[in-house]
Amino acid sequence: MEKTKISHIGIAVKDLEASKKLFGTLFKVERFHEETVTNQKVRIASFPVGDSVIELTEATSEDSPIAKFIAKRGEGIHHVAFEVGDIASELNRLSGEGFTLLSEEATKGAHDMLVAFLHPKSTNGVLVELCQHVSTK
Repeated sequence: MEKTKISHIGIAVKDLEASKKLFGTLFKVERFHEETVTNQKVRIASFPVGDSVIELTEATSEDSPIAKFIAKRGEGIHHVAFEVGDIASELNRLSGEGFTLLSEEATKGAHDMLVAFLHPKSTNGVLVELCQHVSTK
């Protein structure tokens, strides 16, 4: 993977409002960026921690990936996201290296980013998200 940084850590939560209170107290956070990502059927609340972001993610539908994750594993770390400069090139390269992609193309995600995921079976059980700011495409 090209030199990059951890963009955010996604945490699956059942109750976004309760989780905002919990993490707000834990990290002394008063303001959260909040957004609904309709195509992923989630509502998020995020806040910076150093150069990265913690993204609390609540399902907006029982058939969303977050709802399925919580039903199977409970609340907790859902994914680690890495920011890349050219997501299409990275997807192509990683597919060629044998990684299993959950989608062949990036889609619109939160924070005005394009996002794509690698299947955890090909990354030692960790759901890896690649993301790229739309303004850098």
